[in-house]
Amino acid sequence: MAKALDGVKILDMTHVQSGPTCTQLLAWFGADVIKVERPGVGDATRGQLRDIPNVDSLYFTMLNANKRSVTLNTKADKGKEIFKRLIEECDVMVENFAPGALDRMGFSWERIQEINPRMIYASIKGFGPGPYEDCKVYENVAQCTGGAASTTGEIDGFPMVTGAQIGDSGTGLHLALGIVTALFQREASGRGQRVTCAMQDGVLNLCRVKLRDQQRLAHGPLTEYPQYPNGEFGDAVPRAGNASGGGQPGWIVRCKGWENDPDAYIYVITQAAAFAGLAKAIGHADWLEDPEWNTPEARLPKLDAMFEEIEKWTMTKTKFEAMNILNPLDVPCGPILSMKELAEEASLRATGTVVEVDHPERGKYLTVGNPIKLSDSPSDVDRSPLLGEHTDEILKSVLGMSDAEVAAAKEDGAV
Repeated sequence: MAKALDGVKILDMTHVQSGPTCTQLLAWFGADVIKVERPGVGDATRGQLRDIPNVDSLYFTMLNANKRSVTLNTKADKGKEIFKRLIEECDVMVENFAPGALDRMGFSWERIQEINPRMIYASIKGFGPGPYEDCKVYENVAQCTGGAASTTGEIDGFPMVTGAQIGDSGTGLHLALGIVTALFQREASGRGQRVTCAMQDGVLNLCRVKLRDQQRLAHGPLTEYPQYPNGEFGDAVPRAGNASGGGQPGWIVRCKGWENDPDAYIYVITQAAAFAGLAKAIGHADWLEDPEWNTPEARLPKLDAMFEEIEKWTMTKTKFEAMNILNPLDVPCGPILSMKELAEEASLRATGTVVEVDHPERGKYLTVGNPIKLSDSPSDVDRSPLLGEHTDEILKSVLGMSDAEVAAAKEDGAV
């Protein structure tokens, strides 16, 4: 079956996580992603956090599926010539180098437009134009500068980063949307364009509700936050522990076995529409007739006491038993699932969200498949490429180079 991005060639100059997340997603949708790597070295993540000696790390394999690898020395004159020809042949170039790196190689946006006016040149940077635009950014720096860390953490505790890679992978997802949008516009305009995505911007976009709350704070206390009504609010959105950010009170409560299982917890949201069923399930049908409890406004000042009562009940159930009881009552809830539980979840295997991949050097491993499912463009997950595995193939099939030309390029140290 044809795939959504069949025929689209991506010149992938990315490394580590943010850029490879973007290009892997495009590869899953059918784009021919040509990953350019330094001869003998490759993407730095090939050797980072290795669990098995002398093979590509999971860090690399899980971010570079469905790609082809070509090694290219872009500092050599012949290497630059080959790179120029790749720009001529590809539709999109993606990079996440430090600011100005490609310009110093002699490939500014203006030069790229001269080489291929239809080229879409996409970049991830740490910051947009401004006082920090030349600063280097990693995942946690992006979370801290984008508003996530200041609003994450225990009440009155220090700022914390989240385990989800919202800076790197989140920005990669944003850039992928920008690229396919630019490809769509090119169908009408015939021209390529520059696509940029700053990690700070991407994180702030994912923290949109916190900027909402910052503006609400000017008009009074945030009544759904646990600081209300007994705590104090400053002039910025506070950290709120595990409180729900959607206006409906929620919290993580302990379940049976919590003493020995660090993930024996469940998140419960006391949505007003489902409160009657929740109250009856936990043995507090009396709340429904008590004006101290039977309205959201009455419950708001005593959320701590309410969740203590809910926890007394959940501690008599496993997290899955609690979920099985509360879900039919339309009570929003979810067990805290460990990575081990997610890796073993049969339904995620069935949908292709968790995929087992066979690698010629490291053997079988698990990866996360395409989270976006298209009915007419199924995503198969193929293993990541070995370093330079497709160099000859790409030089011949994409650039039309002869065997003699490929041999000469190798002799010159260009590939």
